[in-house]
Amino acid sequence: MSMAMYLKVFAAGGLLCMIGQALIDYTKLTPARILTLYVVVGVLLGATGLYQPFAENAGAGATVPLTGFGNLLAKGVREAVAEKGAIGIFTGGLTASSAGICAALLFGVIFSLIFKPKGK
Repeated sequence: MSMAMYLKVFAAGGLLCMIGQALIDYTKLTPARILTLYVVVGVLLGATGLYQPFAENAGAGATVPLTGFGNLLAKGVREAVAEKGAIGIFTGGLTASSAGICAALLFGVIFSLIFKPKGK
């Protein structure tokens, strides 16, 4: 991978983080609402086909953040609807993102067993 690609990935991910930080600093939105907003924006941009060119250009800088998760959900629904019909609306997003969801749950359990919370 070339240095230019690393810079593109870093710039794209940094831009998404900068927007999130600006939302925290200049609005009354809570971090949970901002995270939800990022997923919803990713779904909307993915459903309209606008996110894919960004993801192809920015690589992991666009696919790893929450907007990429939203795009993955939209892509999974689109493919499942084409294959299975209306039931794909309910199954496609989870099927497409199941590996990431399972990994997050597994690592969450592992780290909760390794590290103990400190009392206040």
